Amino acid sequence: MQTHPSVAPRSSSMSQTAAASAQCESWHERLRDGTTVLIRPIRESDLELERRFIKDLSPQSRRFRFLGAIKSPSAGLLKQLIQLDPTRDAAFVALIADGVDKREIGVSRFNARTDGLTCECAVTVSDEWHNQGLATILMRHLIDVARERGIECMYSMDAAENYEMRELAEHLGFSRKQDPDDGSQVLHTLDLKAATV
Repeated sequence: MQTHPSVAPRSSSMSQTAAASAQCESWHERLRDGTTVLIRPIRESDLELERRFIKDLSPQSRRFRFLGAIKSPSAGLLKQLIQLDPTRDAAFVALIADGVDKREIGVSRFNARTDGLTCECAVTVSDEWHNQGLATILMRHLIDVARERGIECMYSMDAAENYEMRELAEHLGFSRKQDPDDGSQVLHTLDLKAATV
């Protein structure tokens, strides 16, 4: 699922309390292999974590994430990814211990449209951490936060050849259809008013 586009501020219907509470939580999750990860909202101080995370992705994973070739993130892109507007954005990183430091191994995010009822989402997991359940953990929390904020529809534009994303989206209840303007892309959509995943 790709990164979010820049959009205008959300409508006033969004709960400021939900936005604030979603941005201050942190918790631990256990992955399928037993590894414990810390999940928390992304911070502006995460610039180097995010740069390393993107740089360490395989070329294919970077292409799937950004729907285009990218070797290293620009300063502008990094700023967009870590400087969020809490009234319309949410982003969560998954971190593991890496010596005395932490290393980012996954991220999920959404950006709400102007109407406050629709948001675009994205999730990416480091290549070596695929198939451990991390993308599902990150997306389920993102979906819960979107519902708390009164968002009714979540969507993502993805590469049609991204079969892992297709499986994840199906598992989470997203519908899938071909992008009518670009046969190499598909649109995944989740009705957030429907039963929870």
